[in-house]
Amino acid sequence: MSKSELKSRTVVEPLVQFDLSRYSHSSPIRSLSITSISDSKTLIYIGTQSGSLILLSLDPVASNTAAANLDVPKTVSFQQNVSFLKSVFVADSPVESIFVLNDIGKVLLLCDECLFLIDSLLLQPVKKVSLFKGVIVIAKRIRTSESECTNLSEINSVNTSHNSSTSTGQRLLQKFGSGIKANGVKVKEREQHRQGNNVFAVVVGKRLILIELVSGSFVILKEIQCIEGAKTMVWLNDSIIVGTVNGYSLFSCVSGQSGVIFTLPDISDISCPPMLKLLLKEQKVLLLVDNVGVVADMHGQPVGGSWVFRKSPDSVGELSLYVVILKGGKIELYHKKSGICFQAITFGGEGVGQCIAADEECSGGKLLVVATPTKVICYRKVPSEEQIKDLLRKKDFKEAISLAEELECEGEMAKEMLSFVHAQVGFLLLFDLHFEEAVNHFLQSETMQPSEVFPFIMRDPNRWSLLVPRNRYWGLHQPPAPLEDVVDHGLMAIQRAIFLKKAGVETAVDDDFLSNPPSRAELLELAIKNITRYLEISREKELTILVKEGVDTLLMYLYRALNRVQDMEKLASSENSCIVEELETLLDDSGHLRTLAFLYASKGMSSKALAIWRVLARNYSSGLWKDPAMENDLDDSNTDVMSSQEVAATEASKILEESSDEDLILQHLGWIADTNPVLAVKVLTSEKRLNQLSPDKVIAAIDSKKVEILQRYLQWLIEDQDSNDTQFHTLYALSLAKSTIEIFELENSSETFGTGREETNVSELERNSIFESPVRERLQIFLQSSDLYDPEEVLDLIEGSELWLEKAILYRKLGQETLVLQILALKLEDSEAAEQYCAEIGRPDAYMQLLDMYLDPQDGKEPMFKAAVRLLHNHGESLDPLQVLETLSPDMPLQLASDTILRMLRARLHHHRQGQIVHNLSRAVDIDSRLARLEERSRHVQINDESLCDSCHARLGTKLFAMYPDDTIVCYKCYRRQSESTSVTGRDFKQDVLIKPGWLVTR
Repeated sequence: MSKSELKSRTVVEPLVQFDLSRYSHSSPIRSLSITSISDSKTLIYIGTQSGSLILLSLDPVASNTAAANLDVPKTVSFQQNVSFLKSVFVADSPVESIFVLNDIGKVLLLCDECLFLIDSLLLQPVKKVSLFKGVIVIAKRIRTSESECTNLSEINSVNTSHNSSTSTGQRLLQKFGSGIKANGVKVKEREQHRQGNNVFAVVVGKRLILIELVSGSFVILKEIQCIEGAKTMVWLNDSIIVGTVNGYSLFSCVSGQSGVIFTLPDISDISCPPMLKLLLKEQKVLLLVDNVGVVADMHGQPVGGSWVFRKSPDSVGELSLYVVILKGGKIELYHKKSGICFQAITFGGEGVGQCIAADEECSGGKLLVVATPTKVICYRKVPSEEQIKDLLRKKDFKEAISLAEELECEGEMAKEMLSFVHAQVGFLLLFDLHFEEAVNHFLQSETMQPSEVFPFIMRDPNRWSLLVPRNRYWGLHQPPAPLEDVVDHGLMAIQRAIFLKKAGVETAVDDDFLSNPPSRAELLELAIKNITRYLEISREKELTILVKEGVDTLLMYLYRALNRVQDMEKLASSENSCIVEELETLLDDSGHLRTLAFLYASKGMSSKALAIWRVLARNYSSGLWKDPAMENDLDDSNTDVMSSQEVAATEASKILEESSDEDLILQHLGWIADTNPVLAVKVLTSEKRLNQLSPDKVIAAIDSKKVEILQRYLQWLIEDQDSNDTQFHTLYALSLAKSTIEIFELENSSETFGTGREETNVSELERNSIFESPVRERLQIFLQSSDLYDPEEVLDLIEGSELWLEKAILYRKLGQETLVLQILALKLEDSEAAEQYCAEIGRPDAYMQLLDMYLDPQDGKEPMFKAAVRLLHNHGESLDPLQVLETLSPDMPLQLASDTILRMLRARLHHHRQGQIVHNLSRAVDIDSRLARLEERSRHVQINDESLCDSCHARLGTKLFAMYPDDTIVCYKCYRRQSESTSVTGRDFKQDVLIKPGWLVTR
């Protein structure tokens, strides 16, 4: 249950008032109704206690300048734009209800328990509908949708032709004929087209009669049994809600069924009668119980909770998002969703008497008419924009946004207008020094352009002055000015407010600022941070090129003002739209050279960027080049220097990796190589550039001392670029050979003289190498894999060295088999490698040659009997025993010789016998196959008159037939159809061979 809270919101304002006492002879007003003919004319119908109907005309447009406060002395009246048109007498009883039927130009009245019709301008005499007497309550049917509203005329036509249970009056009228007028009422109207806009429900005693007004006459649609004591009634679509002193009930106009919504407590506890109000906009009904309002849907189900008003109302009205409550000369407007009272207006003093409210029937009405017993007062709904402006002037920003969101949710305000309000609130908060809240509202505005904050950052005139929209919004805030000026003006306002507060004058300045005035530096920093936040988020939007340039450039200004170096470098190094001309002087003077280098690089100004990185790499005594991410992690000064140099070299290499400018790359290659050879290699071997560098120029430009860089570049050309240039292959082989010889000599010298400086140099070379594998291993792999280098030139280089394996590889390339075997067998004593090489040669004489080398190594070396025995053991079967015996040395021990010869003989005998066995087995299989084939061909089969084809089941008789290996028999026709290899069973004998047991071969 929502209790009423009072908030300040100007929803309605007084438009005009009219004193009726001079026209109605002081008869109190009993009923009221209004209808808008056009934007400039509204008719007001007033029913009096004495039975008169008064018509007033109002011009709402011309009345907008009426007085804003009607709580004035009674001698003053505002009647300039309301006029008295006519008054007619209806009956000697109060006019209880007035219904204006604009579509047919009629007015329906309930007076003296009878219905009366009159034209809308009261020009013709009042016509009484005499058939209906004793009418207690009348309600007009409100249709909201065709799907939820049944056409009662069609149902009535069907029922009257099939149902004889009609009332006595209806049967009597039907007897005299359909469509005949009787006392102004028609029972049926089938021939005439009816829209169903003027359908009413009247309560007569305990009967609920549904009628329709057609061509000035009523047609009875239906009669339903009602309850006694009806006081109020609402008809919405197919549901009729009736209120009595005992409670509220729901009736269906289609089925006639009824049910109780809820009952009321004892009448002595209730200070007001039951009251219903149709909330047309929401398609709901407000049911009042004393000072409590319950909202129900058309099915009588409570929805949305209930409201508690301050007093029991005299009358209830509806105006846009609000419910209007009248009591004791006071108007209160409650929000339909929240139940909060947003406005209270006093229009009459205490004891003013019963008050009546009337609103326009359409849900978008803007007029509210309130009547006291003698006066009529008109109120106009304040336009939404004016309501919001009023709240903004009062600095009630939250309420202004809340109202705008409500209007947008209800469809009364466009989404673009809501964005406009957010922007307006943001600017007001900005000038009130609430920068964070201001930017929050800027971000919620979808129509605000980032260029609107440019004047707060850079003074006019500037490059982007013409991009700034000249939009003052509602003129509630000052023109844009730099943040320094905004802060200064705000501080002056705070000081002025403090002085006024001491003098007892209230101001609109925030109390927090008055109690704890902020400093200029704090406010300025806070303002810059929040404007920065706004520009950062704005970068993600779709902006024009010029606006993007302004956003990024000014964002760099703000980063510099906050000294946010990391953000500056991040912006400069990423894709951006910064204007270099606007920033290079600023960044150069402030010493942010890294940021300037990143900016140059992002704009394709590689030469300038590289020049800065080169300066930063050399001038590592200053602190401007330092990487902010490394400042807190590196404590050692030498580490700082190296890290800083490498950072500069890394950034420079990133630029050069994408550049195709050979001169620029080779110009900066030297200092990058001095800093980090790996980065230099990345620059030379980059795949990111469009056009690769000329290998000849690169090789010529590489420092002769940077051997590994040259080797890595040549390796990249050969392995990754598939270069077939013999010059590069030979140069790579020679370079690797030179490096190998140098390392080999250093290792030999360290072994000769013991551990010392040479050994330290070797370990340092290996540790600082850009390669993972040793240089000798790389040389051996390349010599074996490549066929494009000149082996003789490499041999000339390593001839005097101890690189025997490399020599063996080169001699092999030259086809010097003997020298290769000598090196492998005698120098390296690698028997396995020597035997493998003989296998590659593929000739038996190679093994004999190797055996000769083992038995007669020359140069005073002892015979290698073990190696010779190994050779004979592994490959003796492929050697001629006679040649082996002739080759064996007389000095070879007899035991070794006998074992070798015996092994050779056994091996040859074993191979001979294996051959015989294989020969005999093959012959036996052949004989078995021949025998099986012969048996199959000599098989007999007996065919008689009863024999059938296994495929088509035709009798064979004397027909040609075929038999498959699985004993199936088919006629010749089926044989040709199935092919000769596939039987009736589906077995393909070419794929699935049938093997029958034989004397040698079994299944």
